[in-house]
Amino acid sequence: MEILVEYSEILIKLSLAALLSLIIGLERELKKKPVGLKTSVVIATFSCLLTYISIEAAYMAEGRDGVNITMDPLRLAAQIVSGIGFLGAGVILRKGHDSISGLTTAAMIWGAGGIGIAVGAGFYIEAAFSVFVVLVGIEIIPPLLNKIGPKRLRMRDLSLHLWLKDANYIDDAIEYIQSQGGKIQDMQIRDHSLELIPQHELKLRISMVNKVKPNEFYHLLKKQPYIIAMEIEAID
Repeated sequence: MEILVEYSEILIKLSLAALLSLIIGLERELKKKPVGLKTSVVIATFSCLLTYISIEAAYMAEGRDGVNITMDPLRLAAQIVSGIGFLGAGVILRKGHDSISGLTTAAMIWGAGGIGIAVGAGFYIEAAFSVFVVLVGIEIIPPLLNKIGPKRLRMRDLSLHLWLKDANYIDDAIEYIQSQGGKIQDMQIRDHSLELIPQHELKLRISMVNKVKPNEFYHLLKKQPYIIAMEIEAID
């Protein structure tokens, strides 16, 4: 019991850091992202531990006669921020059509470390309020902007890969997509006329209003007789 009382401060800090990180980890877990509960708890808890050790070690260092010892209480915390950057870089992925995913998850990793550092240094209220602000910014504001925000924020990006029977149908396909509300961002055309089955490949990146679902748009394009095959991907 005396040991628990003696180490109550660090035990409370570690528990609070783990609890706050669980909130962030749960948000990532529900969205099936690479970094979930376990990763967030590990990062925040050990960041808190290292911050606590760094502060305590600075005050526990004993001076010697004729030697002036100066130590930075947060020297380890500074290294935590740099080290977490490597973990964040590992979850950032670049897909086709210049699409990048994982930035929010990478930021969450960095944030979990920040929670641990803040709690380890004794900034409990600040850490808790930061978690609250982050959750509001991720879970409440984006859906709200999708409904009442600027039109560009209410649009979904789609990657279209179409195979057409003839080059003359390229303009027809583009006109039809635009008639359905699609705004073309990028375009790539390839000619496969030298192959056994002549066909023309059309790759597009378009923006459409959120209410248009990829599966609904797929069925609309499927009805066009000049499209041999197609592939649609929703870009996050």
